[in-house]
Parts: sequence; structure tokens; C-alpha cells
Amino acid sequence: MGYDPNNPMEGRITDLGPRYYGDFLPPVIKENKGKWLYHEILEPGVLMHVSETGAKVYTVRCGSARLLTVNRIRLICDVADKHCDGYLRFTTRNNVEFMVDSKEKVEALKATLKSHGTTFPIGGTGACVTNIVHTQGWVHCHTPATDASGPVKAVMDDLFEYFGSMSLPAQVRIALACCLNMCGAVHASDIAILGIHRKPPMIDNDRITGVCEIPLAIASCPLGAIKPAKATNSAGEEVKSVKVNAERCMFCGNCYTMCPAMPLADPEGDGIAILVGGKVSNSKSAPKFSKLVVPFLPNTTPRWPETVACVRQILEAYAKDAKKYERVGEWAERIGWEKFFEKTGLPFTEKSIDDYRLAYDTWRTTTQFKFTSHTAAYTK
Repeated sequence: MGYDPNNPMEGRITDLGPRYYGDFLPPVIKENKGKWLYHEILEPGVLMHVSETGAKVYTVRCGSARLLTVNRIRLICDVADKHCDGYLRFTTRNNVEFMVDSKEKVEALKATLKSHGTTFPIGGTGACVTNIVHTQGWVHCHTPATDASGPVKAVMDDLFEYFGSMSLPAQVRIALACCLNMCGAVHASDIAILGIHRKPPMIDNDRITGVCEIPLAIASCPLGAIKPAKATNSAGEEVKSVKVNAERCMFCGNCYTMCPAMPLADPEGDGIAILVGGKVSNSKSAPKFSKLVVPFLPNTTPRWPETVACVRQILEAYAKDAKKYERVGEWAERIGWEKFFEKTGLPFTEKSIDDYRLAYDTWRTTTQFKFTSHTAAYTK
């Protein structure tokens, strides 16, 4: 029997793949699906969702790291078992949310969370610095220009006062991506930390013929900066290799992904760039891409003081000057980008001039599409 989309579980003969997400929903949420009327933020980190049936769900949001030990996960599960009938959820920004169905249960839940000290910081809602979403960094990824967990920990330690309060003009989303491929939300976050390479890949002619498919390495380059070439290895033998046009290379690391004999990491050339002004929200204005404001900061491990100071400098200038509900990019556009550099104290360089030759300035790249009668056939 073929697959029936109306009965996806019928005839299923394997348990491969994830279970149906509905199995993990708290009963009150499952019973009120599609019936929620509104939500309120009762205090930093505590939300209340109200259904048309009168049912309420109270959520306590706690900051969490992206990389967790088994012991930490067990502790989270213990809290969920004690107060939430075993139900919990993780947000896309690595927060953990505990949900209960009455206000009386909230205070007991908060008391348990606070008994663990700073293990479960409550916050991340409303006009605050939300938890920083980030990529893999030096722990797992093979092409990073900076670490992920390290800078995020250092920045959030410095800005922790803004996580558990709602004292900013609007929410500020910070993201980190450890290289230009941007597995994180760097292109659409208020303040973005981006790892950058500044030198083209090095070619290991001793290994390239043994570990790489030359055509695949050439095809992996999005800018056509790699071409086949003959080279001599350390034994004096002529081998098939590649040559990189450094002027065309944008240091993305795609070639290293396909060919381990073309490493890109360099302790002196690698560092961090800061971008600002991106957002996904349609509220108040169209979604925005972030813009480069600081082209390079060094990888000063283990606490990245230059990066931490720069992010705080931007955040404090925004907090002081922006209007209520105004996101970082909206504030910068209202006062003008020239004033942005002036108020933040950041030096302006030619690197912040957008001269990308493939920029499609005339394209409509916003989700603020106005539906009219002639689009009705496509939107039913």
C-alpha cells in the first residue's frame, strides 16, 4: 500500500525518525490548540497565555547554554518532573521553558529554580537581551574562524543584567556565527558576532591527491576562485593539485569542506567582525539584514575582551538614545548611520561601505507582501 498523507501512520513498519511532536505537548496546550487569544508578560521571564476556553498556561523561561552535559539535562528533567508533569520545551535561542497550568504552581517552580543559584537564570522576555543563539565553533565545526561558546559566554556574562530585566527600548537579539557560512542568525539579529577568515586556504600538496577529489574541490567554490594546477610535493614528485585566486576568494571554507587538504584556519588572520541592525520581525518596519560596523577584532582568548567591550558599547548607546519599541536597526536608520557611528563611538572604515557587486537592490526582499484580489487564487 502506498503512503497516505491523510493517515501517515497507517501501515508504518519502522520506528525510524522522530515521534509525532504532539505526543510531547502538555495536555492543556494540546486541548487548546488553535484557541489561544493572547499572551502577557507578567514579569521578566514569566509569560501567561490565555485561551478562548478560559484555560491558561504559565511559562517560566530560563537561560541555558547550547552545549549541555548529561547531568544538566537530568537536572532540567528533575525540575520538569517535580513541577510540570515532566513536560518542558527548548526555544530556538537555547532557553528552557517550564510550563504549568495555574499561577499557584509558578511560585513553587520559581522557588525551586532559584534554589539552584545561577543554574537557571529567569528572563529573556520582552525588552531585554535575549539568550544568544550561536553555532558550533571550535568544539565541533571544521571551518570556524572563532569559537562560539567562548565569546557567547564572555558577552552574556557582561550583559547578564539585561537578561533578567526589561529595561531596554525593545528586545535585542544577539547572535554568533563562527564563520561566513553563518549557521547562526547573524544576518538577521540586532547585534551579530561573526567569525571571519582573512587569508585564502593553504594547499597541502602532500595530501591532496590522497584525500581530495580535485573536480569536487573546484566545483565547491561559489566564486570560481579555484582551478586545477600541477604542483610538486615534499618528495619532489609532480602531483595533480589546485591553485587559488586570492583576489576572488571570499574565505568561506567551502573548499575545505570538500577537500581536507585545503585548510583555512589561521591564528593571526582569523578574528571577529561585528554587524548590527538585522531583524526578522515585521512589526513597525520590514525585516532587515544586518550591516557591518566593525570589520575586525582579534581572537583574544579566553574572554575576548575587545568583542565584549564593543557589544556593550553598541548596546548602551542604543539603550540611551532609542525610542520605545524601536529595534537597533530602526534606531540606526532613524538617526542615520553616520550618527550611529558617532553615538556609539565606533570608527567608520571603508569596509562598511556596501559595494557587493551582486547586490540586488531593486528586488523586494521583504515578507510585508500586500495581498490583493488578484492574489486570492494563490492564497486560498
